[in-house]
Amino acid sequence: MKIWQLVRSAVRGDAYDYTRGSVRRAIVLLAIPMMLEMAMESIFALVDAFFVGRIGVAALTTVGLTEVMMTLIYALGVGLSVAPMALIARFIGEKNPALASRAAGQSIALTVLVSLLIAVPAYLYAADLLRLMGAGPGVVAEGVGYTRILFAGNGIIMLLFLLNGVFRGAGEAATAMRVLWVANGINIVLDPVLIFGLGPVPGFGVEGAAIATTIGRGTGVAYQLYILSSGRSVVRLRTTRWAIDLAMQVRILKIAGNGAFQYLINSACWIFLARIVASFGAAAVAGYTVSIRLILFTLLPAWGLSNAAATFVGQNLGARQPERAESGVWWTLRITCVYLALLSVGYYLLAGPLVQSFTNDAVAVGYGVDALRVFALGYVFFGLGLIPVQAFNGAGDTFTPTVLNFLCQWVLGIPLSYYLAVQLGYAVQGVISATVVAEITLAILALILFRRGAWKTKEI
Repeated sequence: MKIWQLVRSAVRGDAYDYTRGSVRRAIVLLAIPMMLEMAMESIFALVDAFFVGRIGVAALTTVGLTEVMMTLIYALGVGLSVAPMALIARFIGEKNPALASRAAGQSIALTVLVSLLIAVPAYLYAADLLRLMGAGPGVVAEGVGYTRILFAGNGIIMLLFLLNGVFRGAGEAATAMRVLWVANGINIVLDPVLIFGLGPVPGFGVEGAAIATTIGRGTGVAYQLYILSSGRSVVRLRTTRWAIDLAMQVRILKIAGNGAFQYLINSACWIFLARIVASFGAAAVAGYTVSIRLILFTLLPAWGLSNAAATFVGQNLGARQPERAESGVWWTLRITCVYLALLSVGYYLLAGPLVQSFTNDAVAVGYGVDALRVFALGYVFFGLGLIPVQAFNGAGDTFTPTVLNFLCQWVLGIPLSYYLAVQLGYAVQGVISATVVAEITLAILALILFRRGAWKTKEI
């Protein structure tokens, strides 16, 4: 009964001081809504792939290649959100909501500027970007509209990530979760309608998926801004928060610069990997896309756990309780590893039926099954690296994860992927094997650095 009451309290978003009381209770209250939030975020891409897969391999390939490019936008959004999350968590831990509100307003202004600098050139050169990713003429002709719409709406994507980072830093994880429920619910309803048409509404094909996703996310952003400006959050946006505060901008940029670069390094790595996969044909990309979507679908709840650890670390460092912060991270790490271990067994045994639910192309299914089984063998290590890395981010130390990602993904992962896939001829299976090796290496290094404890003394 107590467990059920705890779950209800977490989903409702009941107020709680995460710097006092039971560590496990605090982590659970943060983690449950964050896990549900991340699951909702992953459904955006999964739903698109499910419906677009009914159009054909070319359409699914467009979604796969575009999503790989969009990971750069996601990286910027998540990277920029690290700064307000870390700062706001510290300020809330220090019992200073006014400073937390100022950090939120300044972060929004910075994000809007960055998104505008991306939207115009990405829209104009969408076809060239698809060709650069290895798309053939047929894929470009059918899917360039999808790519243009998503790039034009990149600001909506980044603001959605940023503002949910604000809520997470404030310890209001349930609010971030509800935002994704609203956005995702709209996307699920609109996707089949706008892709295939319904009554007087015409079908837009693969472009309909982009329109539905953009409308859903845009509604989510509008809801976020309403909450922050209506006094329903401890973080409150007022007109005075929008005037440029150079001192606060410097603090944000010091964290966000490394944060964005950290995620860009990781995301750009996935683009290179997708380019290698594209050299093996559209079926390879389709199978690879399905396996990645499935892995991300279940990894994002682990991201929710890691975000809970990050918020817990930030607030407790703000309250000058580093040992409490560390104990919360270790407990979160154990839960994450058990969760991913159970999924690994399921993915390995059920790889065939899972991939076949997205595509009927026999060659694509073969590639997807091979990829999913290799992922399953090293899935636990994704969590072993993810939790301490996010703990560093929660402490405001975005430099350490940046270095770790560069060494493991670029110095090790990409060269090894090319060697295994192209030189030795293992194709998609070689790319995924190299990815798993890189994640194992990152996990080992991150745990060593976390145990050393330098993050506990980080000032931001």
